[in-house]
Amino acid sequence: MSDIIETFGQSRIQHGDYNDRIYLMKLHATDLPGIVPDLIDLAREKGYSKIFAKVPASARAPFLEHDFQEEATIPRFFRGADDACFLGRYFSADRARESRPQQVADVLATARRKNTIQDTPALDSDFRLRSAAAVDLNGMAVVFREVFPTYPFPIHDPDYLRRTMDGHVRYFIVERDGEIIAVSSAETDPDNLNVEMTDFATLPRYRGHGLAVHLLVLMEEEMRREGFITAYTIARAYSFSMNITFSKLGYDYSGTLTHNTNISGALESMNIWHKPLAGDEDHPATDHAE
Repeated sequence: MSDIIETFGQSRIQHGDYNDRIYLMKLHATDLPGIVPDLIDLAREKGYSKIFAKVPASARAPFLEHDFQEEATIPRFFRGADDACFLGRYFSADRARESRPQQVADVLATARRKNTIQDTPALDSDFRLRSAAAVDLNGMAVVFREVFPTYPFPIHDPDYLRRTMDGHVRYFIVERDGEIIAVSSAETDPDNLNVEMTDFATLPRYRGHGLAVHLLVLMEEEMRREGFITAYTIARAYSFSMNITFSKLGYDYSGTLTHNTNISGALESMNIWHKPLAGDEDHPATDHAE
């Protein structure tokens, strides 16, 4: 079960009971300001407890005027020209109130204490790290099914993985003796030159080898080569490992999305981390509006 993705006006949203929310994934400039009350009406009609919106900073005013809260930001998100704001509006006091505040604080404090690594440790010689291809789809789905009993998107389905691989998502894997043992993905936005580093999954018996770090380093190299300016992630706020991984590789924390995403059968809060992949001199800023 997963939520549906559809066009709303000229914008793109994901919504459904699985995450009990609306996610404004891509705002079209011509939909402002009317899309804001329309989203609120849809949330009330469906009985959702949250609207989560990712919008340019220059477009946030109509949302703030309708009781959205700014939960995180990413600088230079849209072709280096505008920041991204992650906004939330809650229709339930329970969803708006962090249920595990001490754990969120402990994870962030631990991650921030980690020094940025200057040199990536060598990968064990019996592991092979590479970009994924169509032949890997079934093996990738097996890993995702074992690591994530539930997930916001149908990554357990090889057909879904194929469609996204043929589109805007680059997948990366680690294999051992021909078996895929770890997977990650880079969800690219070529129009705005940003990329989400996501879907990190390592089979339990192979944890402790730093495979997420090796995957992330390779992803950064590939995305930088393809000309992307900004990398970011939306990491589980209760997970020490992934927050530490991004902190160690020089990502900056910029906010927490409260009870945002259904992972493994429960709504979890998510931390935003970001990192520049290119400087201003590499990509002149241009208008990001669609």
